[in-house]
Amino acid sequence: MSTPKNVAEHVLDRLAAWGVHRFYGYPGDGIGGIFTALPERDDAEFVQVRHEETAAFAACADVKYGGSPIGCCVVTGGPGAIHALNGLYDAKLDHQPVVALLGHTAQTAQGGGYYQEVDLPTLFAGVGGYVAEVKDPSQVRHVVDRACRTALADRTVAVVILPSDVLEEKAVPEPPDAHGYYQTSAVPSSDPGAPAPAALEAAAAVLNAGEKVAILAGAGALGASTELTEVANRLGAGLSTALLGKGVIDERSPWNCGAIGLLGTTASWHLMRECDTLLIVGSTMPYTEYYPAPGQARAVQIDVDGTRCGIRYDTDVNLTGDAAITLEALLPLLEDKTDPTWRAHVERWTASWDDYSAQRAHERTEKLNPELVVRELSDRLPDDAQIAVDCGTATSWYARDLTLRPGQRGSLSGTLLSMGGAMPYAIAAKTAHPDRPVVALVGDGAMQMNGVNELITIQRYWRTWADPRLVILVLSNDDLSYVSWETRGMLGEAPDPQSQAVPDVPYAEWATLLGLDGATLTERDAIGSVWDRALAADRPFVVDAKVDKDIPLVPPHVTLQQAFNTARSQVAGDPDALSIIANGVKETVGAKARSLLGLPTKH
Repeated sequence: MSTPKNVAEHVLDRLAAWGVHRFYGYPGDGIGGIFTALPERDDAEFVQVRHEETAAFAACADVKYGGSPIGCCVVTGGPGAIHALNGLYDAKLDHQPVVALLGHTAQTAQGGGYYQEVDLPTLFAGVGGYVAEVKDPSQVRHVVDRACRTALADRTVAVVILPSDVLEEKAVPEPPDAHGYYQTSAVPSSDPGAPAPAALEAAAAVLNAGEKVAILAGAGALGASTELTEVANRLGAGLSTALLGKGVIDERSPWNCGAIGLLGTTASWHLMRECDTLLIVGSTMPYTEYYPAPGQARAVQIDVDGTRCGIRYDTDVNLTGDAAITLEALLPLLEDKTDPTWRAHVERWTASWDDYSAQRAHERTEKLNPELVVRELSDRLPDDAQIAVDCGTATSWYARDLTLRPGQRGSLSGTLLSMGGAMPYAIAAKTAHPDRPVVALVGDGAMQMNGVNELITIQRYWRTWADPRLVILVLSNDDLSYVSWETRGMLGEAPDPQSQAVPDVPYAEWATLLGLDGATLTERDAIGSVWDRALAADRPFVVDAKVDKDIPLVPPHVTLQQAFNTARSQVAGDPDALSIIANGVKETVGAKARSLLGLPTKH
């Protein structure tokens, strides 16, 4: 590698030493030095998106989909940096290592009220596990090294602020051997291994003593599928997953109870409320009302970060370590559960939920049933598909109606729960693995927020992908329906059309205008054929599905207060009251009755 001539080149050299070779961003004069240096490199890939928020989301998603060890976004200072905050908070809350390179006002102008001058260290103090401004060329080596090390070790965001004039200064790749300078390393720290033997033995004693074991797996269990399956089978356990842990095991497993929480299944509710022992692996799912009742179960937790243990449930043993390594070390200490009674209960709950879920999806509604649209995708998903999901009703149908198999991977803004994440995630998934198909599940609110613009990014890059398939499902119901249901269920009020209604947009036509492909889906009998056409297309494809907004979002356990609030909203002048009641009777009451009576699914 040649000696860098200026600070911008030195920054890129040092990032390359840490394995950072992909940059998502949008140019501006505050960060212009980096953009001048990038084209000169053959080891760097730049992806220009339409908005700095997308750049930060995509940097986070790039890591989630296994593209890069550290995600990186490059944006200018002032408004560009402010735009990036949302995506960076996504990375912080979902514990993904991301380094943000932020341009900044020239040092000579700082403090003078210059155009776009913003106090970036203060602004990013909340999101950055490490925040540093490079004010002298000799700082580059230790600042970049510390940023990358912190991002990796703490699974967080690190922020490097680069004033525009400093970027042009002569590089100092080797700081002086003198007082006030640092000699730093670009070698990552080792990963955590297994806990001490005594801790493993204490955990095994708790798990062996249990007769009804439940497992809750989250994002921290991804990559430990084999070990988790072996432990579950050894313990005769049932398993539920937090949203970011979806797909951690083969979801066709009869003891897989599915998602937990508000978007979860009745099987997961029964699993948690009837177990006597709980093993939590890589999850801090915050809805504590969906855990076992206080004092009901003894518990063991495994997490790579010990500070996240015991913060949701009163655990007996906490194991700090890598999930796969820890489960592998724990397995020989576990006794085989020979009594099949508990596992049989779990499998009955799962089968009952699956039947009820199928009945719900096949109910005929005024417009397309969104559950059927998503459910019809499950068996058609290619074995190596990646799924990007937005936050809203799309999240519900993803959690409940999409069955992931080994080799498939789905993700979303899981803790921040930000709308507008699916399209940046899809772009990152496709950039990280251009040879794999991607499917994005997006509500029309999120599609209007940033999706229609990011179709331009997709139009720009799709011809460079080895596999051109990127299918965007738009669940179009002209309503911010998840918020509408929250308004009914939590507040007992009728949603206000002034705030909840969104314009009807011809998304498929917009895609074809850009040279992509698409179809508007309105007929139930055409769902399968449109999916087949989209997944066989020779270019990105938008499915504009006109779905019913009045499909009830029923939590796995409905409280009396939720039922009362929803009912109250219907007499509070809700214009959709009759449709909601009709769909609720058919999709919830009717489907449940047919499931309990063992009647066949309606087609």
